[in-house]
Amino acid sequence: MDISAFKPAIVYAIYIASTPEKVWQALTSAEFSRQYFHGFAVELDSKVGGNFIVRAPDGSTHISGKVFEYDPPRKLTITWDVNWPGIVEALGSALVTYDIEQAGASVKLTLTQSHDRPISDDILSGGRTGWPAILSSMKSLLETGKPLQIKMEPPTQMLAALKKLGIKIPGE
Repeated sequence: MDISAFKPAIVYAIYIASTPEKVWQALTSAEFSRQYFHGFAVELDSKVGGNFIVRAPDGSTHISGKVFEYDPPRKLTITWDVNWPGIVEALGSALVTYDIEQAGASVKLTLTQSHDRPISDDILSGGRTGWPAILSSMKSLLETGKPLQIKMEPPTQMLAALKKLGIKIPGE
């Protein structure tokens, strides 16, 4: 896969009172991610070319991908493929990059979600709502020891756009 063809579609930055090493651990540890990511567990092989998986609370594979950049504790780039029939074929892989940099006594975490083709705003609305909630919960966990309890509604705009493309939404 030629990642140079990917263009940013979502960029989200957040400042966290923590260290780059702890932010890295939060992004790459199943035990840590379960706490702030609504029970979802991040698993990855610690190397370029390794597997990336996000397991749902029931243990099923919700997201899968590959590691393209692995530079702890500074940068992680992975493909982010939702495990719904037909979605990768219709939308291609998403490329997610986490850039971690020291910012005074804090850490600046920048998430960039990129695509190799145009993606509608309706479909991107799910990530534009979800990423801030997930990363804010991680920030809270790192700073206070407790994740946020955010009541999230299903991303109806995104789901409707996916259905128009013929993507079957699991559970419906």
